[in-house]
Amino acid sequence: MATLVGAVDQGTSSTRFLVFSPTSNEVIACHQKELNQTFPKEGWVQMDPIELLDSVVECIEKTVAALIEKGYTTSDVKAIGITNQRETTVVWDRNTGLPLHDAIVWLDARTAQTVQELIDKTPTKTKEHFMQVCGLPISTYFSGVKMRWLLDHSTEVSEAERQHSLMFGTVDSWLLWNLTGGINGGVHVTDVTNASRTMLMNINTLKWDQEMCQFFGISPEILPKICSSSEVYGTMVSGVLKGVKFAGCLGDQQAALVGQRCFDKGDAKNTYGTGCFLLYNTGENAVFSTHGLLTTVGYQLGADSAPVYALEGSIAIAGACVRWLRDNLGIIKDSSDIEELAASVSDTGGVYFVPAFSGLFAPYWQSDARGVICGLTQYTTSAHIARAALEAVCFQTQEVLDAMNSDAGITLQTLLVDGGMTTNELLMKLQADLTGIEVVKRSMAETTALGAAMAAGHAVGVWNISGVPKTCVDDKRYLPNISDEDREKRVRKWKDAVQRSMHWST
Repeated sequence: MATLVGAVDQGTSSTRFLVFSPTSNEVIACHQKELNQTFPKEGWVQMDPIELLDSVVECIEKTVAALIEKGYTTSDVKAIGITNQRETTVVWDRNTGLPLHDAIVWLDARTAQTVQELIDKTPTKTKEHFMQVCGLPISTYFSGVKMRWLLDHSTEVSEAERQHSLMFGTVDSWLLWNLTGGINGGVHVTDVTNASRTMLMNINTLKWDQEMCQFFGISPEILPKICSSSEVYGTMVSGVLKGVKFAGCLGDQQAALVGQRCFDKGDAKNTYGTGCFLLYNTGENAVFSTHGLLTTVGYQLGADSAPVYALEGSIAIAGACVRWLRDNLGIIKDSSDIEELAASVSDTGGVYFVPAFSGLFAPYWQSDARGVICGLTQYTTSAHIARAALEAVCFQTQEVLDAMNSDAGITLQTLLVDGGMTTNELLMKLQADLTGIEVVKRSMAETTALGAAMAAGHAVGVWNISGVPKTCVDDKRYLPNISDEDREKRVRKWKDAVQRSMHWST
């Protein structure tokens, strides 16, 4: 009999279910389903919570079918971990189990006015007022702000609150509640990494903070129980994996930190997906940034284990920019086409693309910024714009890296990378050029799902996390290939373009 561990990877663009071998870290089987997003108004991004749930069930069924074809059995799967898009906010009725509103996605910017009202309400009238409590600035990004908006603008949500039937959660909570029984005894839980993205959890005590809940006007009764990232939360109540334990839960970026084996203080990784997220392990002490970074929980691998913290630089738009070029402008047919198009020119022809579609996240936290393309001439082609889009991802990462080096007091010499965009060889070369340091891509591409599986396997005693090697001989390495002078010149032009994106939305 084999020993396997499953992982739900519920992201912004797609849902996947992967099954791993704890001994080899190998993916045995997987299935992926692309998801729909809706954009009802400028800056709004929504998803259907029922579609999210159904996609998870479908991916589990099809992955298990593939497992059985390979000679495995369902009893070989000993546990399931969940990793999810963070901050995306779901509200539902505890009596009917039905969503009360579409999920408000993490990069949604509708709460800009709510943010300003909240900032004005603080004694210091600054977005950083609660950083020492929750590690986060007041921003459109975080779940507590989205929840406040829902209470203010949705009749269904406010009525459910009045009737004491309202339930709140990030995507992990919504999935776990449904898959463990829903209205028939489903568990309403989240883990410390997801809770640390709400603005409602005290970053030091790892509990819902009374002051923060009162400030936002959010009742603790609607909130899930906060658990560690690696423990048994409940069991699957139906379907092909009925009876299997859910035993791991991490927000997607923290799952990648675990999957990259960033277990030592000073380890860092950058994940390239819809957005881009650079996390730096600061050990068992929370470090508070003075350069626009977030303080977050990296992981807590067991209820009796100490939490490990991280500094995070969050970039809203990375792969989403490529999707925009595909879906809105139609200059590429498939997202993978961008590499060939961008590589058809040797440079951007002086074009700089700041994809601030929903404002700028780290290190600026400027919700009124909007996307700009600078330097267009009659010489400019779609290839130059495509290359500028890839460079934008790299420039944003470079700015976050600078902030992280300043906060940590140590200059990173190597950047570990993962995520869907890392299959783009040109992007990886540009990243090395524009950061001036070595970029290392793991031979195991599925580090986010791997991290969730490791946490689940650890909880049920089938995965020896300490035995997982940090590096592998077939990791791919990219070295800088431009001069410091050229890099500095291009970074200056990028910063100029960023300033031109500021204060556009009023």
